[in-house]
Amino acid sequence: MTRILVLYYSSYGHVRALARAEAEGARSVAGTQVDIRRVPETVPAALRKSAGYVDDDTPTATPADLADYDAVIVGTPTRFGMMAGQMKQFLDQAGGLWARNALVGKVGAVFASTGSQHGGHEATLLTTQIPLMHFGMVIAGLPYSFAGQTSRAGIIGGAPYGAGTIAGADGALQPTATDLDGARFQGAHVARLAAALATVNHLTEAA
Repeated sequence: MTRILVLYYSSYGHVRALARAEAEGARSVAGTQVDIRRVPETVPAALRKSAGYVDDDTPTATPADLADYDAVIVGTPTRFGMMAGQMKQFLDQAGGLWARNALVGKVGAVFASTGSQHGGHEATLLTTQIPLMHFGMVIAGLPYSFAGQTSRAGIIGGAPYGAGTIAGADGALQPTATDLDGARFQGAHVARLAAALATVNHLTEAA
């Protein structure tokens, strides 16, 4: 059984919607077990309420949990062209995993939401991949075999670096059908890669 963690932070629900689609895609691959978890919130409750953050009862993860999975798919909104501070703080606590090479050879992938098409969408995807590479993970993007990312039908999120959505400056835009399809595609892509790598690692250990 291949184990995949979809780990996300979401303020207004856009990234959470993509996370659920990523999980759906991963589960479509036979022999895959998927858990969806969020990183802990760091914004005080009063500020969350005044800013209109959506409530989220998804269970939280701890950094130690990452070692239990064959792949980790990370989702984050964009904050000034980079991952949200909540996600950065979570990853910054994974030094113990890094020190013992606990994530080396596992699959890592990223998806994101931004307020505009040029508001750091690709920058967030790429820079969020950097700590995953420091952990020794094998990075999976969103291949062009998902043809939806070249559509001219409207505002489309995502890039070869990962799935995504454009929320609009006021957050009014919800993930499109194409955005969600891209997340499902990426989830399935990660699941297949993770299964293949897990098989190779198992055979190597048995040799």
